[in-house]
This record gives sequence, C-alpha cells and structure tokens, in this order.
Amino acid sequence: MNFSVYQLLWLAFCYSFFGWIAETVAATVKKKKFVNRGFFSGPFCFVYGIAAVLMTETLWELKDRWFFLFLGCMIQATLIEWLTGKILERINSKKWWDYSDKRWNFDGYICAQYSVLWGILGFVVVKFGNQLLAAVYDFIPSLIGHIFIWCLLAAAVLDMGASLLAAFHIENDAAFVREWNHKVTQLTARFGNWIVSHVGKRMVKAYPALDAKIKKERAVNERFAEGCCFYKLFLLFFIGCVLGDFTETIFCRITAGVWMSRSSLVWGPFSIVWGIAMAMATALLYKDRDKPDRHLFMIGAFLGGAYEYICSVFTEIVFGKVFWDYSHIPFNLGGRINLLYCFFWGIAAVVWIKGVYPVMSKWIEKIPVRTGTVVTWMLVVFMIVNIVVSMAALIRYDSRSKGQAAQYGWEQTIDEHFNDQRMEKIYPNAISR
Repeated sequence: MNFSVYQLLWLAFCYSFFGWIAETVAATVKKKKFVNRGFFSGPFCFVYGIAAVLMTETLWELKDRWFFLFLGCMIQATLIEWLTGKILERINSKKWWDYSDKRWNFDGYICAQYSVLWGILGFVVVKFGNQLLAAVYDFIPSLIGHIFIWCLLAAAVLDMGASLLAAFHIENDAAFVREWNHKVTQLTARFGNWIVSHVGKRMVKAYPALDAKIKKERAVNERFAEGCCFYKLFLLFFIGCVLGDFTETIFCRITAGVWMSRSSLVWGPFSIVWGIAMAMATALLYKDRDKPDRHLFMIGAFLGGAYEYICSVFTEIVFGKVFWDYSHIPFNLGGRINLLYCFFWGIAAVVWIKGVYPVMSKWIEKIPVRTGTVVTWMLVVFMIVNIVVSMAALIRYDSRSKGQAAQYGWEQTIDEHFNDQRMEKIYPNAISR
C-alpha cells in the first residue's frame, strides 16, 4: 500500500504518541509518580514515529515474508535506538538510558531483549497497524486533516527547537540569555529563556540518569575544526564524496574494463553515499576509536549494510531508479545489499577509524581558522546547490521516461541542460523500476 506524505506524517505522529504513552506509563509505574517521558516537551517520542515510518517505507518488500519482516524491523529499530543514544550522548556527553545491567547488551544502548520486542512491534506496525491508522485518517475530511497535520508540524518544530536548546543549556540559563541578547531582542530572549528553562527542568526530571551538572561552555578553539565538530565532519563528507567516486571509477575500470561515471551529482566527481558514510562513521565511532577492532568491525558491517539498504530504497522511491543491483551475488537481500559487501563495510570501518581518520584529522586541523571557515561554507553552499539541481534533474529524468512533458519553467530549464543523453552519461547504471 502506497501512503501519501500526509498519511506518513499522520502515522509518524500517531506512533510517536503511542510510544510516549508506553514510555510514560512504564516510568510512572516504576517511579510511582507521574513522569513525562520523551526528549521533547509534548506528548511525543518521535524516535518511535521515525522508526515506524522508516520501516513502512523500506520494508514493504518483505511484507509477505514474515520472518524477514520481523528480522528487518528488529535490525532497523535496534539501529535507530543505538543511533539516537549516541547522538544524545554527543549532545550532553551523558547517557540518556543505560542497559548495561541487562544481559546481551551492546554499548549500554541496545540489548537482545528489547531488540526482539522492537522486532515484534515493528512487525505489527507494518503488517496491521498502518492500514488501520490510515483508514482512521481517511475518515477525516481532507482539508481538516491537512490543517491538523500542519499544526502538529509547527508545534513539533517549536518543541524541537526549545528542547535542543535546553539540552545544551540545562544548567547555565543565565549564560544562554546573555548569549542570545546579542542576537535577538530582549523580549525574544526572555521568552526563549522561559521556554528553555521549562523544558530543561522537565528533561532533568524525566531522565534521572543525567547528571544535574553539565560542564560550562568550552572556550572557543584556537585550532580549526578541533575534535569531531561540524567543520571537520563536513570536510570529511566532501573528501569522502571525491574519494568514493574515484574508488568506484577505478574499480569499474578494473572489473568491467570500461571507464564510466560513478558520480551521484551532475557537477563534479562526488559519490554522496560514500561521503555520508564517511561522515556518519566518524561521528558515530569517534568515541569508540580506542575499542578493539572486532568491535568496530561488527558496528561497521551492521551500519554499512543497513545504510546501503536504506539508500537503495530511498533512491528508488524518490527518483524511480535503481543505481545498483546485487541480485547476482550470493546472500543478497532484495538485490540491495549482500553479505560480502557488509564484510567490506566492517573492514572499511576499522581501517578508517584506526588508520586513515587520525591522519586526515591532523591535516584538517592544520588549516588556518579563517581560511578553513570561509572555504568550508563556500563548499557547503556549492554542495547544497549541486544536490538540489541533481535531484531536480533525476526527477525530470524519471518523468521523461514515463512520457510526462515539462509543465513549469524549472522543468523546461532542467530538460534543456540535462537531457536524456547527458543523464545517461552521468548515471549509466540507473535502471527504471
């Protein structure tokens, strides 16, 4: 069953609300008093909604294969739980939950018992829950339903902003006000301080595992991109895009005997899949860089396989094209991933974190601060424009293959500059489904 954007948003909010109820009831029973669970102030645990929608969109192929659907839901939910825990730990340098006291746990963020539970819940969501909730949404008049979704989105964005600010400033609200007084009016600063103070107090109460004290703001680094910050991650993303494209181009030349474009974008040699993978691997494994190689290998194989599968489904849904097919390789899943390449992802994670990353990190930190800042933001703007134009070109490429003529000015411009001949040259392996 294909869901519209509004239906998917409806599903996300419903499952986020159900997840909040489950978390709140469990915490209330445990503490014997009401505890409002969730990272956000509102009655939503969005990690549940995001996980449910992701399962809905990426595992529809396995709907009639019950065991593999359960297995896929379990893997995806476990991955999301681990990623959420690591991201929140990076925000606060603290653990928001800890399963270290449970058997068969990994990193304290995931454990076998909950993974099985997530697999069962995900199975129920994809197999039964989505159709029921979609039917409920269809009973709502279209205009009212759309307005309701937009209101929920607006409230969620405001809640998210306040919660993120609170996560960074739970302790030092006064410093937060002083900082914002330089950027916004006094009225806005006071209003923001009230919201952040309220959200921060609730977050501390909801998560006793968090320390009440958080380190004060660090002084501005004198070195460019020190540590695992935005500037370093973006530059690693950019470098990964270039190296990935070169690697795949040379690999195709050696194995297939031809030179062909392996770029994800219409301008320049950039493989977005590799760039995102390099940045994500760095962000997620940075704190684990001193752990044993087998630890990094298992995480790399697991994350790499899941990441490649999601990318394959995403590009097919959005652009109507399949950019790789592993159906001819043994132990593949839907032609999107295979066991051999998952091993390669694991090996790459070890080589990257233990060997390549430390060297690249030192090179990046040697860049002068002003030069590095200006160059990074120039590259950010270029890549954003490049990605937007590439997405538009791919959408029109797919539309033309279905016989749809250009109706708007931007479509005519894209057709003029990125016709089928040029697109076939840039994306020689793109297959319509």
